[in-house]
Amino acid sequence: MPISRTCDGVKRRDFVKIGALGFTGVTLSSYLKMVEAGDAKPQKAKSAIFIELAGGPSHMDTFDLKPNSPSEYRGEFKEIKTNVDGIKISEHLPKLAGCMDKFALLRGVSHSVAAHALGRSYVNTGNRPLPSLEYPGYGAVFTKENPGPDNLPPYVSIPNSTQKPGFLGVKYAPLNTGATPRAGQPFSVRGISLGSGLTVENIERRESLLKDIDTTFNSLEKNSQLIEGLDRFGQQAHSIITSKRARNAFDVSKESPAFAKPFGESSFGQSCLLASRLVESGVRFVTVSMGGWDTHRNNWDTLENRLLPPLDAGLSALFTGLAEKGLLESTAVYVTGEFGRTPKINTERGGRDHYPRCMFMLMAGGLVKGGQVLGKSNDKGTEPANEGYSPDDVAASFYENLGIDFSKEYHTNTGRPITIVRNGNVINKLFS
Repeated sequence: MPISRTCDGVKRRDFVKIGALGFTGVTLSSYLKMVEAGDAKPQKAKSAIFIELAGGPSHMDTFDLKPNSPSEYRGEFKEIKTNVDGIKISEHLPKLAGCMDKFALLRGVSHSVAAHALGRSYVNTGNRPLPSLEYPGYGAVFTKENPGPDNLPPYVSIPNSTQKPGFLGVKYAPLNTGATPRAGQPFSVRGISLGSGLTVENIERRESLLKDIDTTFNSLEKNSQLIEGLDRFGQQAHSIITSKRARNAFDVSKESPAFAKPFGESSFGQSCLLASRLVESGVRFVTVSMGGWDTHRNNWDTLENRLLPPLDAGLSALFTGLAEKGLLESTAVYVTGEFGRTPKINTERGGRDHYPRCMFMLMAGGLVKGGQVLGKSNDKGTEPANEGYSPDDVAASFYENLGIDFSKEYHTNTGRPITIVRNGNVINKLFS
């Protein structure tokens, strides 16, 4: 998946990178050392997929069209019916229209943070950004509450994520794939896949050498936190590298052609295919990033020919594929950008600009009732028609679907108590 830049020049790169696994396995070992085991909490969905549409997709041209609004607002696209009576979406999302019963559509979600980085921080944590505190993203919180099996990474980002572990620390950061799969080809993740002639036997020999090194350092630095317990987490890293289960989990070429075909051959579609495979294999939390939605210019051509076709194919295949494998009821899916785009068209540039006051979000899986629209924007799509929902409310609902108490308190390294979501209320209609 190519790197995309938004209008502020910021690259879509993860701020925290785990790095490549060397022959000794130290980098992945250090990563896993941070993922402390804990008691799994009862949960309504046992895994999650978070999809970020980086740049801010236009609600007016996707899931909240206004065909009766004045020409300077309504845009070039038409509505089409979905498979749920009374719900219509963009004509360029026909496959999603055909599986509307699998997901819920939130309209009139509203906030006031119009900058890309800050908006992403908001929707990736459910907390309005503060200069004095970095909140952890959903994946970090979920990983803390649900560490997952030892022979799989608990949290994977495809190809990377803007979600940060925040005050929870780097031990809850994702393992980035760094790339996206290609249709029908084995997918190698550096640090997990064995490549370049490397064999399990090579790893075993290097593991033995690492143990000797650990013993030497332990005798020299008995009080070092870095050295303490390295053997334990080195063994966990070793179990992932040598685990056939882990390597198979990332190999999308092992999916049947019939199952893989609906995802299409785009980077996003193949990322969705990988996300479904990872969840099926036991990975607890997966993020998928798709950039390019910062359409200040040439909005409709970009949407019609570059962005909406892969979104339509990949996302619809994800919903239907998870359902086909019996995984949708146990996998919470959350799709969002950082904001919407201006309802009033920028005629000079043929596009729409940043607009957080009104946007859409999608939720599916777990206890979410599909085939419904919650919330409403006004007749021009400029603001909620009623009180609307905030990213905080959607975050509280996401955690509710995962069986996590969003009002639970964590503590920073200075002892400051912080609730997971400080403002927000569960949207109970999502689950009824």
